[in-house]
Amino acid sequence: MCGIVAYVGHREACPVVIKGLKRLEYRGYDSAGVALMNGHGLKVYKKKGKVVALERELEGKETHSTIGMGHTRWATHGEPNDVNAHPHYSFHRKLAIIHNGIIENYAAIKQALLKKGHTFTSETDTEVLGQFIEDIWENNGGTLEDAVRLALQEVVGAYAIVVMSETDSTQLIAARKGSPLVIGVGEENEFFLASDATPIVEYTKDVIYLNDYEIAVIKEGDLKIVNLDNTTTTPYVHKIEMELAAIEKGGYDHFMLKEIFEQPRSIADSMRGRVQADAGILQLGGLRDYMDKLARSERIVIIGCGTSWHAGLVAEYIFEELARIPVEVEYASEFRYRNPIIKEGDIVIAISQSGETADTLAAIELAKSKGATIFGVCNVVGSSIARATDAGAYTHAGPEIGVASTKAFTAQVTVLTIMALEAAQRKGTISESLFRQLLVELESIPAKVEMVLQAADKIKEIAYIFTYARNFIYLGRGLNFPVALEGALKLKEISYIHAEGYPAAEMKHGPIALIDEDMPVVVIATKDSSYEKVVSNIQEVKARKGRVIAITTEGDTDLPGMVDFTIEIPKVHSMLMPLISAIPLQLLAYYIAVMRGRNVDQPRNLAKSVTVE
Repeated sequence: MCGIVAYVGHREACPVVIKGLKRLEYRGYDSAGVALMNGHGLKVYKKKGKVVALERELEGKETHSTIGMGHTRWATHGEPNDVNAHPHYSFHRKLAIIHNGIIENYAAIKQALLKKGHTFTSETDTEVLGQFIEDIWENNGGTLEDAVRLALQEVVGAYAIVVMSETDSTQLIAARKGSPLVIGVGEENEFFLASDATPIVEYTKDVIYLNDYEIAVIKEGDLKIVNLDNTTTTPYVHKIEMELAAIEKGGYDHFMLKEIFEQPRSIADSMRGRVQADAGILQLGGLRDYMDKLARSERIVIIGCGTSWHAGLVAEYIFEELARIPVEVEYASEFRYRNPIIKEGDIVIAISQSGETADTLAAIELAKSKGATIFGVCNVVGSSIARATDAGAYTHAGPEIGVASTKAFTAQVTVLTIMALEAAQRKGTISESLFRQLLVELESIPAKVEMVLQAADKIKEIAYIFTYARNFIYLGRGLNFPVALEGALKLKEISYIHAEGYPAAEMKHGPIALIDEDMPVVVIATKDSSYEKVVSNIQEVKARKGRVIAITTEGDTDLPGMVDFTIEIPKVHSMLMPLISAIPLQLLAYYIAVMRGRNVDQPRNLAKSVTVE
């Protein structure tokens, strides 16, 4: 959560920072601000609202500077307003600071500073950290770098920070623990700092991923990286593959719609080089040395949050059905707080789109401490989870800018399905004929997703009818139950309509009390082993005048006469159905939200990368 951008070099810093903040606005959009330095000193400009409000604030201001930093906020400490926005001045305004994360012991530090006569203008933990750094700098002697390092040795919590000083127009100091920070190495001794690579890719492909407990000191065109005990480390420069076009809308009205329509490609990219149906070959290179261990494991624990948790629920069905390995799916946010029973030999699969989810990272550390082998499934190369796990697989979905996850979900399910298939083959719990059939059908998924997307106009018409709704119920059985949960989550996130997903049979154990003529019910009723049971659940809804939207298998002639609306999807093996059945639910949520006038890319109170607990 929150987005950091900073620049020092030969360019005008303000345009670089503002453009970068717009690229990172999906990480937080409560307020935004910049710090710049020129002959007029260290100046901070900040404004509640989106980056466009900050741009208006900057009109007519003196913004000439070749050093600058900016921040777009997702509020944690203090309500979203001008005062709580970042950057924050220190007490004597000798420095400015921007910060992602939470300083857990900020209250104790604040009390100590208050006793020294400090006063505070904001409610944030960030201002406290800035004043703490300045206090050490003023009273302990030494350099600003020394002060940052000493301050961070006293800090409890997570952070990515950048600090600017009024005394040096060539210096930026940055540090991280538990919150991502990327350094871009440009031309002519210029450097870029950002929460992720999206603001950097326009200027350079050379990046350094700062590790936990590392401090980057950029001064007079040189970069030095040290850890908290002042030991110099040698950074590794990565080449990023992201293209600028991947983070632009490409003619679509919203990033979310673009990303929904990118799924034929993102699913194919997640299979590329891994699935060769004609040869009967399946392999995940990142797990090659661990697949036998996975196949022999007696238990798999899958951890994730939100959409990633739903992908884990899909994987639970597939692993247990095909590989016959017991699976437990845990909310990462609860995992570390209930003293979980983890044994050596257990496999823990951590799922995260960003690879930076704080709750999931904390769960990984706990599982590692108990001797589990950790696999990661994430979308961002070089992310914290990718580096914290023993092995893993990238999803190759490409940048996902829309806050509500779409293509990341189907990419995660694709990779997890491949993982389960390979484990089943090695374990010998799947017949050769079924294995080859699933490989062939897996390769057909992108084309079948394309077929569903061609029905977007029909889904849009259905969405128009239900724009009025205040509540929705989503029902599914088996592998389609997690899809029902995911469909309800999408609607909640972007339309602000209350929606709940249930196993279809559970409806009569409580939720059926909500059914009336004003209650839309979305039922995933594809042709599989539970089809007849789902039809019975639909009849129970209709008997109580509920309005049913059914996701049906192409060619089903029975359901249209029973329900109010149908959306057909292509036939596919039940193990792979979530990759298809999720698509119309994404479109339905999108069109309802748009028709209600919502900002679907940046829904209220949400941020893309949840880097705080």
